[in-house]
Amino acid sequence: MTSDRPVFVVGCPRSGTTLLGLMLHAHPRLAIPPETRFLLPVWRARARFGDLSTREQRRALARACTGRGSRVRHLGLDPAVARRAVLAAPPTVGSAIGTVLSLFAEAQGAARWGDKRPAYFSEVDVLLRLFPDAQILQIVRDGRANVASLKSMPWWPYDSVGSIATWAQAEYCARRNLRRLPGDVFHVVRYESLVADPEPVLRDVCAFLDEELDPAMLEPARVRGVVPQSKTWHTRLDEPVSASQVESWRQALEPWELGLAETVLRGALARWDFPRTGAGRRPGPLLLARYARAITQRQVTMQARWASERREARRPAYPVAARLTSGQRALAGLDG
Repeated sequence: MTSDRPVFVVGCPRSGTTLLGLMLHAHPRLAIPPETRFLLPVWRARARFGDLSTREQRRALARACTGRGSRVRHLGLDPAVARRAVLAAPPTVGSAIGTVLSLFAEAQGAARWGDKRPAYFSEVDVLLRLFPDAQILQIVRDGRANVASLKSMPWWPYDSVGSIATWAQAEYCARRNLRRLPGDVFHVVRYESLVADPEPVLRDVCAFLDEELDPAMLEPARVRGVVPQSKTWHTRLDEPVSASQVESWRQALEPWELGLAETVLRGALARWDFPRTGAGRRPGPLLLARYARAITQRQVTMQARWASERREARRPAYPVAARLTSGQRALAGLDG
């Protein structure tokens, strides 16, 4: 039987999630849309929709999945058509979200649907509660390169200290999920390996997904049109995949940024075979304290959210998991 499991791409912002998403989208059986903005807000508001026993509750959920801020138009979908499909879907939050994503896949002629968003790197448990048969790919890029790239992004709200802390948080999540999740649920791709020699890395990705490698995956520029033109920072998506820029961070980082990154990320960089240069400026106590505050704040907030959601998951409540794919229906006891 061919797989119909949903596929999600996660990672630190500017780690290569868009490139990996396009490579997957180029596969004829897979559809990875441009970033949407409704999954996490809908999840956070799940209590407001209740048990979806009334049509009005389902209408509110449909509006949340397709209304202003959802970016559903970026998927090339008519919001009214998407709302009607959500209303007709099984009455769970996961089914509503998955229905919108499956409409995008259907329009692309693909059998499997999914989503791509960097922010999901700390929300893997949420993805698995909504889509218990999901397969999740996280891409990891050299933290110094990530920081250098984030510096030039007009939408990024943090300075380089915050960027380093964000990368450390994403790397922590990748390691944690590798330890605790089955090998057919979570898989990590190293960005530098992907761009240096895409074919063997994509073969491993396809083996994880139980798919055959398709040559189109090696030419993601052919499906670049799925990324909105308004995202002008994705300039290199029109070019062949290349490792020519993987070392550009050496010129882009200030000595203090390089020194801080190589000091506080020393162990993490080594785990992923990113050798230190030793060329940066040694960080002083005030800079180290700033980083400590930034990473501690992120970790405390994330751990508190995880603890709250674990407590909630243990309490009897209305179902949230999708009931769309064969695996989801089997887990819900809907087989036969």
